Amino acid sequence: MLNDLIAFITPDNIYLVANWGVVPFWLLLILAPNHGFTNFLTQSIVAPLLLAIGYSYLSYNLYLEKSIFDGFELYSGLDGLYSMFSNEILLLIFWLHFLAISLFAGAWIVRDARKYFMPKIITIPSLILTYFSGPIGLVIYWFIRIFFAKKISFDD
Repeated sequence: MLNDLIAFITPDNIYLVANWGVVPFWLLLILAPNHGFTNFLTQSIVAPLLLAIGYSYLSYNLYLEKSIFDGFELYSGLDGLYSMFSNEILLLIFWLHFLAISLFAGAWIVRDARKYFMPKIITIPSLILTYFSGPIGLVIYWFIRIFFAKKISFDD
């Protein structure tokens, strides 16, 4: 039984589960941002915890392979980054990182929009852009938010 579970936990399956697993969280943020169930799932530790489990599992496997720093060339230039991401496990770890941070940003947008009484329909494009492109959606939300908050704030 345990061997079957371990055999199932492949990088491809983690990728598929993580990618499809965040979709319900995003749909809740977009369609029912002020619902209690949405708040419980997206404003709590639930989503980051689930992604962190995959992240930790993959990191532990890298550690066991003694290759956690092999090919870790994040700051040596674009060629180093390309080389680093040729390692499937490191690529997947960074993808889980992106999913977690984007979902965190989406949850912040919903929480902040509620604070300034912004209509849901106005935040939807920003949430969709944040899901697909992270920082672009966040910056667009920030520009829209200026009109509702009636101030420009760089530290909220």
